[in-house]
Amino acid sequence: MTASVGATAPPRSVSGGSLVGARRVTATVFAAQGAAVAAVSTTVPAVESRLGLSDVAMTALTIALTLAAGAGSFAGLAAVRRSGPVPVMRAAVLTAAAALLFVAWAPARAAASAAYVLFGLALGAIDVSVNTRAATVERHYGRSILSSFYAAWSAAGVAAALLTAGVSRLGWPVQYVLTAHAVLVALLALTVRLHALRPVPSSSSDRPAPDEAVPGRVWARLVPFGVVLLVAYVVDSTVAAWSTAYLHHTLAASLAAAPLAYAAYQAGTVTGRAGADLMVRRVGPPAVVRTAALVAAVALAGLAVAPSWPYAVVAACCAGLGIAALTPLCVAAAGRLRPDAPETVLARLNVFNYVGVLVGAGASGGLGATGHFRIAYAIPAALAVVLVATARFFRPTAPEPPQARTTRRAGPAPVLPAVVDRGRRS
Repeated sequence: MTASVGATAPPRSVSGGSLVGARRVTATVFAAQGAAVAAVSTTVPAVESRLGLSDVAMTALTIALTLAAGAGSFAGLAAVRRSGPVPVMRAAVLTAAAALLFVAWAPARAAASAAYVLFGLALGAIDVSVNTRAATVERHYGRSILSSFYAAWSAAGVAAALLTAGVSRLGWPVQYVLTAHAVLVALLALTVRLHALRPVPSSSSDRPAPDEAVPGRVWARLVPFGVVLLVAYVVDSTVAAWSTAYLHHTLAASLAAAPLAYAAYQAGTVTGRAGADLMVRRVGPPAVVRTAALVAAVALAGLAVAPSWPYAVVAACCAGLGIAALTPLCVAAAGRLRPDAPETVLARLNVFNYVGVLVGAGASGGLGATGHFRIAYAIPAALAVVLVATARFFRPTAPEPPQARTTRRAGPAPVLPAVVDRGRRS
């Protein structure tokens, strides 16, 4: 997976139809996951009310979902190695749709808890399989395109949040709201098709450096990107999982207006991610990371002190704009550590993802349950400032001099390298 600054060459490694189709399918799965997550996040107050759950109980359910997602990530890794990412993507998205139905119609708290756990397992499997496929597609393109996939995730989140708000305004119960989301996610899953991406010869300059060939050193180099991802998901889970409850409980927004903060947050991420690949190519990843961290910090501070819910909606949009590029940049940088097996690195990177969600959702929910939602947004604001110091780790490695490559290999210059999907199918 590459995010080369200044690389603008068209994809050359496979036939155009297969590559475009693979990119479209990958974006569709990102969109399905974004819609599913939005469905769960924007129905928190309604599910609490239907099942008679307290804020503490809902926080416990969120934590259980996150732990299940971590387990699902490693289960997904095993499935990807056995069957390839595309079948896993399809099965996991269909499972997520089924879990949404179970959440919607669960007759009691125990059944709802099991449904949330099932959703978490599906979420983790989607994460590792779709990011593996995205890494493969990006390397075939030979330029930074990963942010466009995350833009699809965010755009679907906006649509799903607006769907929740619109259906709630019509007075529909949460069962019908979640059923509508489940149908949407299932329809997206049914469009997933395999577009084979044949392997191409890899160049010696693309092979891992000697220290990258040692697993322990790879994981040590993964830590800075993992820390950034952790903080990004602390921010993301704080805004995504609890902004609806924050607007409803603290800022007195109606159930119809409360999901608008989530929609605005995802709209900000769509905007940021739509331009992130271009900015990476123009100014480089470190500058993008520094700017993104500062914008997110200011926006979260504004969210913490918002006097009313319309101000919070604007601040949430700006927070999404700031945090947008951090996750795809982390995934791209981490994938370059093991270009021969990106799914292995990405499954471990997901640990930081879920720790961030666990900390963000757990801490924010706990603070919210005691009436301190504003503090829950002030803490991630401070963490976002710290990320400025990590920008240097995103500096692209200088390409190997042509003379050195010539002396290290014989034969004609290879074409652009590509990651081969692990497993029997690609």
